[in-house]
Amino acid sequence: MASSIQQRTVMPQRNAATLALMQFVAGGCAGFVEVSIMHPLDLIKTRFQIQRGPDDPNRYTSLVDCFRKMYRQEGALSFYKGILPPILAETPKRAVKFFTFERYKTLFSYGSYISPGLVFTASGLCAGLTEAIVINPFEVVKVKLQADRNRFSEQKSTYATAREIVAKDGFGFHGLNKGLTATLGRHGVFNMVYFGFYHNIKGIVPEYSDPLMEFGRKFLIGLCSGVLGSCINIPFDVAKSRIQGPQPVPGQIKYRTCFATIMTVYREEGFLALYKGLLPKILRLGPGGAIMLLVYEAAFQWMKDNL
Repeated sequence: MASSIQQRTVMPQRNAATLALMQFVAGGCAGFVEVSIMHPLDLIKTRFQIQRGPDDPNRYTSLVDCFRKMYRQEGALSFYKGILPPILAETPKRAVKFFTFERYKTLFSYGSYISPGLVFTASGLCAGLTEAIVINPFEVVKVKLQADRNRFSEQKSTYATAREIVAKDGFGFHGLNKGLTATLGRHGVFNMVYFGFYHNIKGIVPEYSDPLMEFGRKFLIGLCSGVLGSCINIPFDVAKSRIQGPQPVPGQIKYRTCFATIMTVYREEGFLALYKGLLPKILRLGPGGAIMLLVYEAAFQWMKDNL
């Protein structure tokens, strides 16, 4: 009897390919759960980022004002405008994020050339850059859908919007890959801070034997990771939204490249304009960042225990 119990409790040994596949699937689960819960706040963030100065006739004055106007003018379903691209993209996107993070972590740990603390930071940066390349075409479609102020039922489909972009501007840096540099900056900086802070602080803060307290410890560290990453990378996020969103004058491209856009926004609207949409971004990626990390770890652990 003792030997049979021992056989059931011993963890099976798995090869590197199987573990990598589990990490990929766990990352996809994390992305799907996070975007399903937090998408409305991502939409609100985009609306704030693409609006310009006080002369904008469709200007939102606050988070509550934006929610109220959208609900009255566009309907309740408007909060889920543009959700199909991230739903389609989040599974591979987050799968790529967590999968490549683990791969880069193994690479940077080889030979101990980088200190353990910097391994997480460097791995997060590289994972974010890789993720950005995968996600950028979906972001272009999503931002175009989110910027549309028609009612949800009157909006073009995701497929029709993507076809329209390709037909007009192609797949290059004026079409489906518009704003790639800004997306690289947004995801690279965010994940550098996100993974670096989470894994380094998690190793410092003592663990709890109580499952609820341990969950709270990880959630709080993940929350802080998401908030900190959001505060640092938001100028790139604003630039991305301006480049991928509607231009101030139809037919004239004002926002072209990442750093030129940041400087234009700074000169014309001031320093604080580079932090437009920060509150909904924090409200989304603070808890959203914690949700992703916890779902990823839980899903990965479940697969290791049960598959």
